Amino acid sequence: MIRPAFTQGPTAVQKSGRLTANDTANDRAGRAPARRSVWLFGLHAVRDALSNPARDKRRLIVTRNAADKLAEAIAAAGIAPEIADPRRFPAPLDPASVHQGAALEAGPLDWGRPEERCATGGGPACVVLLDRVTDPHNVGAILRSAEVFGARAVIAPARHSAPETGALAKAASGALERQPYLRVRNLAEAIRSLQAMGYFVLGLEGEAERTIAQALQGRADGPVALALGAEGAGLRALTRELCDGLARIAPAGGFGSLNVSNAAAVALYSLTAGR
Repeated sequence: MIRPAFTQGPTAVQKSGRLTANDTANDRAGRAPARRSVWLFGLHAVRDALSNPARDKRRLIVTRNAADKLAEAIAAAGIAPEIADPRRFPAPLDPASVHQGAALEAGPLDWGRPEERCATGGGPACVVLLDRVTDPHNVGAILRSAEVFGARAVIAPARHSAPETGALAKAASGALERQPYLRVRNLAEAIRSLQAMGYFVLGLEGEAERTIAQALQGRADGPVALALGAEGAGLRALTRELCDGLARIAPAGGFGSLNVSNAAAVALYSLTAGR
């Protein structure tokens, strides 16, 4: 991968809505409390969550203007909204959150097991692996690209990755409701499991000798998992060792830099263009 060159963004707690200390500890340990709530905000994120039958919808706070814009989705979801004064919006969000007058308290999504979501068959399979990508805005953008290019799932470790939050959902612009985002206890085990299912795991590294097209020559129709490393640090040593191959995104000039979400989009296009 062309390694991203930027500093780490705001933390999930700073930008996603409120997470309790207990929720944060559980998230670090890979546990998801049954009653944990996610505060989703923004018209697109809230509309798509309301339209998702898999979402446990608990509380909807909207301004009158937002209620009018979301009227169809609210009626279909069968939830009674709380109409709020836009000057005193009561949802427990960070003051900097651009909520557009809409916030939904909901339960986190359960996408099931990777083996189920990533099962081969039904056409060429593609999976995205994220190795400690923690910025919710990058992960949200990656979910959008994964949906566009038909990835079976985006898989990340439960620890040291962006949890499901309002900031991630807003960056995903609705893709969080449709694109499986699986956080597993051990990424190395997930890689081995995918390899046992026939996946060729390709790690993106700026120093790799081959391009994506060269690394996948003769494998265009087989299942492929793209592994992308953390912002700045790249793939961890163990992840790199487990990959079946490494590839780079070649810049046009002597030097080039993409952040991880842009690199994911380019890599997914390169992978799927010839299929």
